[in-house]
Amino acid sequence: MSGLFATIHSSVQALSAHSRSIEIAGKNLANVNNPSYARQRVVYGDRGTVVTAQGAVSLGIEAMGVEQLRDALLDRQLMREIGLRAAAVAEQTGYQRAQAALGQTIDRAASADTPATTGTQGLAAALDDFFNASQSVAASPTDQGERQMLLQKAAILSDRFRMADQRLGQAQEDLGAGITAEVGSINRLITTVAELNTQIARFEVNTPGSAVDLRDQRQARLEELAGLLPIEVRDTGPSSLQVVVRDTSGQEVILVDGTTAFGPVIFDGQQLTGGVPPVGLNLSAGSIAGSLAARDGTLQSTRDELDALARQLVIAVNQAYNPDGAGDDFFVASGITAASLALRPGLTAANLRAGESSAAGDNRIALALGAIAQKVFSIAGGDGIDGTVAQAYGRTVSRLGQALAGANARADDQNAIEQIVRTQRDAVSGTSMDEEIADLMKYQRAFQASSRVFNVMDELLDLVVNRLGRE
Repeated sequence: MSGLFATIHSSVQALSAHSRSIEIAGKNLANVNNPSYARQRVVYGDRGTVVTAQGAVSLGIEAMGVEQLRDALLDRQLMREIGLRAAAVAEQTGYQRAQAALGQTIDRAASADTPATTGTQGLAAALDDFFNASQSVAASPTDQGERQMLLQKAAILSDRFRMADQRLGQAQEDLGAGITAEVGSINRLITTVAELNTQIARFEVNTPGSAVDLRDQRQARLEELAGLLPIEVRDTGPSSLQVVVRDTSGQEVILVDGTTAFGPVIFDGQQLTGGVPPVGLNLSAGSIAGSLAARDGTLQSTRDELDALARQLVIAVNQAYNPDGAGDDFFVASGITAASLALRPGLTAANLRAGESSAAGDNRIALALGAIAQKVFSIAGGDGIDGTVAQAYGRTVSRLGQALAGANARADDQNAIEQIVRTQRDAVSGTSMDEEIADLMKYQRAFQASSRVFNVMDELLDLVVNRLGRE
């Protein structure tokens, strides 16, 4: 009797275990397209063995719990690669905004003579138009239409300088506003990770590792955080972890320690600070690092170089237009920046001077204006730029183009590396539809076999209890 009841009980336990496996296989299939989900598996265990008159008898199999198939090293490696890719993409985006701000498409590296740009709406075209208009005035110094055209081209050139500086400045402001928004996301994620640590610790008081869904959520939040900051994650217990960053001196700054979040992280417009007490954070990866590199690096140097070009252009043009300094200038000569470049108020086609005298054929000033296009400047000689005006602008655009090309290459390379690591992790944690369907069929067959054993034991028990004495 005890043998029949024991076998029935073992069959019930096996049915329960295989039913749990079928449930988990179905859950895995339901999350096959969920990138934050780690494949789960039922852990089987033996309930033990008892000694009977017939010898040792197993108490059967049971589902001990559900575990995630995760590799902590791959998880951490993926977080590092996510941060590096996010930095490259953010920097790439900043340079693309700078390219749009110049009103031109950078399609190749600049040579020593020509900017590496295409399009007719940028500074390169405006510079060419201005010098060409000066040469046209030199060819027809008394033609009012040519003089008006020169003033129009000069006004367009001034406007292009101002708009380029304004748009570059706006791109920098947009990057700063984006960083501020991302800092808000950082503080939200820090709080969320600490709360998930609390929930996981509560659920796993007696069964470490059992809060698999909460662990999936925590890993997803950590990967989001890694896309913003170069975080380090370390386990501090069976159910808890620390989130750490480095300060500018390389020392650890704890953002999350178990159930406690240390913050907030603050951005003052120039530097990111965090921890208790607040210290400057070292940004070696993450989208904030890329945005700051673009905003304070190439975008700012591009604006500085445009300012130097505008100052040199104004000085050269005014010297050519007013060589003795006794008359009126062509451009406003004080406080020269790209943002303030402007024609002298009151300058019209009627009072524009083409020559140094009132003679009808005098075109010396117009010739001097046109010759500026070929004049070679030298910083060593006290000028603001090296080379011709076109060459100086070409180098500015070239540096931006090279920075954009470098960011594009880094983003592509880092994306490929991240995909390799993600594929490696998916081989461990990802859900394979074919594998899960095969497992589902295996668990189904196991359930059917246990059901058959249960039915046989039930029939035998019925025979012993109800019919044995009658036959």
